[in-house]
Amino acid sequence: MASFPSFCYIALLISAVLVSSAVISSAGNFYQDFDITWGDGRAKILNNGELLTLSLDKASGSGFNSKMVNPTLFTQMSFSQGKGNREQQFYLWFDPTADFHTYSVLWNPQRIIFSVDGTPIREFKNLESIGVPFPKSQPMKIHSSLWNADDWATRGGLVKTDWTQAPFTASYKNFNANACVWSSGSSSCSPNSPSTSGSNNAWLSEELDSASQERLNRVQKNYMIYNYCMDTKRFPQGLPPECTATGTT
Repeated sequence: MASFPSFCYIALLISAVLVSSAVISSAGNFYQDFDITWGDGRAKILNNGELLTLSLDKASGSGFNSKMVNPTLFTQMSFSQGKGNREQQFYLWFDPTADFHTYSVLWNPQRIIFSVDGTPIREFKNLESIGVPFPKSQPMKIHSSLWNADDWATRGGLVKTDWTQAPFTASYKNFNANACVWSSGSSSCSPNSPSTSGSNNAWLSEELDSASQERLNRVQKNYMIYNYCMDTKRFPQGLPPECTATGTT
């Protein structure tokens, strides 16, 4: 019977030239943990599995995903039960083309926190009590790709790709994951599982402290350029319920 991660903490160092049952804990190897899914040779695994690069030119981009099935997807657009429409977009406060940076996702039963270099930029809380879907019952995998989306993603299509600078490359290294394993109908992180105790699994109940909340507020105030919770044209029948719930981000 296959085993899949459910709730997890994921960290991945990314350098991009586009502005753009037991608990498992592993420092990943790209040969072992990922499959290149498309790109016709534009994606490459190098340095004995320690580095993965994606390339984009005018003909095609490229992509990869982890060797697991049945994804619940996580980016700054959050999906749950197959539904998205929860985008937030940010300008980064550094040049992402100059060096590697750590992009991480903390996903536990209470919240999902997206961070860049340890600074939280978004928190998606579990608000099932008011009817907001929250991903908690499906195994997940990681999917990453490099492709041209200048018809919508770049300030609504206002900024076009300068193909004279192609090919563009994104590089990945130092993948690390700490996750619950779903196997044979149960999770290794169930309340009665001994593997859920201990400091290694503190992330299962982790939340933002006051200092982290202040940093998140500062990033969203100064660097957020799109928030679905402010887009009344997109939701003419009313904003999603989490947008008006007290204490949500």
